[in-house]
Amino acid sequence: MDLYLHRTHYRSGTNGALYHKQQFLCFGIELPWGVNQPDISCIPDGTYELVPFYSLSFGHHLRVKNVPNRTGILIRPANDALSELRGCIAPVSQLTGIGKGLGSQKALDLILMRLEAFLEPGEAVFLTICSEQSGR
Repeated sequence: MDLYLHRTHYRSGTNGALYHKQQFLCFGIELPWGVNQPDISCIPDGTYELVPFYSLSFGHHLRVKNVPNRTGILIRPANDALSELRGCIAPVSQLTGIGKGLGSQKALDLILMRLEAFLEPGEAVFLTICSEQSGR
């Protein structure tokens, strides 16, 4: 199963749109591009395997595997990339600014339900990320 995140980098954050089978699912917010430095940068463009994950902090969410030179990258709820994220991706239902949004838990639940509905037993989930630079 394949998901696609098309994102735009700005100086103060990164906004994106997440798709499955060419259908828009939700927006995504992240930190700005900081040359893939841990805790201050979004992750590089590429294709990554996603695996279901559970923690007491975030409940059910997804772990992004094999990010170059990074560990602990998650797709998890957050509404403000600069104050809540350290390199992770947060799905949001609505964008309210650069790296900011609303309805993160609702958007994450939508992604998890989509995986439940379309994922075949034993099938892997992959996220392909591609970016463009803004003029800002």
